[in-house]
Amino acid sequence: MVPPSSSRLSRRLVLMMAFACGATVANLYYAQPLLDTIGRSLGVGEAVAGLIVTSAVVGYACGLILVVPLGDLLERRALITRLLLVCAVALGLAAAAPSIAVLFLAVGVIGLTSVVAQVLVPFAGDLAQEDERGQVVGTVMSGLLLGILLARTVSGVVADLAGWRTVFAGAAVLMLLLTLALHRALPVLAPKVSTPYGSLLRSIGTLIRTEPVLRLRMAYGAFGMATFTVLWTALTFLLSRPPYDYSDAVIGLFGIAGLVGAGTALGGGRLYDRGWGNRVTGAAWLLVAVGWLLCDLGATSVVALIVGLVAIDAGVQLQHITNQSTIYELAPEARSRLTTAYMTSNFLVAAVGSTAASVTWAAGGWDAVSLLGGGFAVAALVLWLAEQRVRGRRTARGGKPVTAAAQRITDAT
Repeated sequence: MVPPSSSRLSRRLVLMMAFACGATVANLYYAQPLLDTIGRSLGVGEAVAGLIVTSAVVGYACGLILVVPLGDLLERRALITRLLLVCAVALGLAAAAPSIAVLFLAVGVIGLTSVVAQVLVPFAGDLAQEDERGQVVGTVMSGLLLGILLARTVSGVVADLAGWRTVFAGAAVLMLLLTLALHRALPVLAPKVSTPYGSLLRSIGTLIRTEPVLRLRMAYGAFGMATFTVLWTALTFLLSRPPYDYSDAVIGLFGIAGLVGAGTALGGGRLYDRGWGNRVTGAAWLLVAVGWLLCDLGATSVVALIVGLVAIDAGVQLQHITNQSTIYELAPEARSRLTTAYMTSNFLVAAVGSTAASVTWAAGGWDAVSLLGGGFAVAALVLWLAEQRVRGRRTARGGKPVTAAAQRITDAT
């Protein structure tokens, strides 16, 4: 067994993990622009075809809750490569699916196993040295974000050229190649805990109850996911109607603004390593609030809209990286379970945010959407200011943080 290295992570391994995160999370999004094509190919209507996305979401949710915590219990190189192999088989099944029922099953398994990305992120945090952890996590998360942003574009292009089945077949081959590459490149680390699986899952609730810093960062993450989902859900409604009347292809190009967010993820990690995590959080939420003001003006100004999109996406990703870097300091032996707690709350809020955006648009249009999204940003800013007051009072009294883990966070920020 290879012990953790005391040397800094090689740039090559960090980039490989970033690519693997992006490639695996992309599996969740390939089908989204192809629903109509797949439905016609398999002889089902739009409503039934739309359940393909639901299958992926349900599978991913199960993976977050049931699979990701295994990263603390099992040797992770073996866990990652086995998940990738199952994912490759499921993608192959999707490519050859003779019926919608088979495709539902395949996509559900794809979602379940694509949580490899959420196993890799805390793994990267474990492999990194303390003074580089934020940068390493930020780099790996940048790859994940790029996968989310580019998956739909790649899927659409490949499907136009070679059919929708080729999209899944190509992804299956990519997962096999990643299995081989990661099996050779990743170190073998001993499992961090030895406890029954049921106890492992129950301990997630214990972490949430006993770690106030985790609860705080889960709240920030929830606000971030809410404002992000509201934005990108309602944006299509705005751009497809006057005064814009853009085509689907042009609307898709607005996703390029998200590339800035992927870049800020790396910068946010570096700032965290310098001890600026708390200040970055406040600055990020101020940036999101300003971004929503600009986006509201974007109802009639495409320049204001684009600048606002960049500001919101950059701010959301900055606070996200800071959140993850912070919670990974709380309990190094439980980073996979911390990821489960944090990402599950994000995932649930994303579903609520998407529904809220549609309802708000129908009720009040873009102004109402901007008020909703901006309201989440203001709420997060208020929470951050309240946190500063608590910090100030505790420092003035010479008091101690609630936990030893919180002390480490206080020292770092």
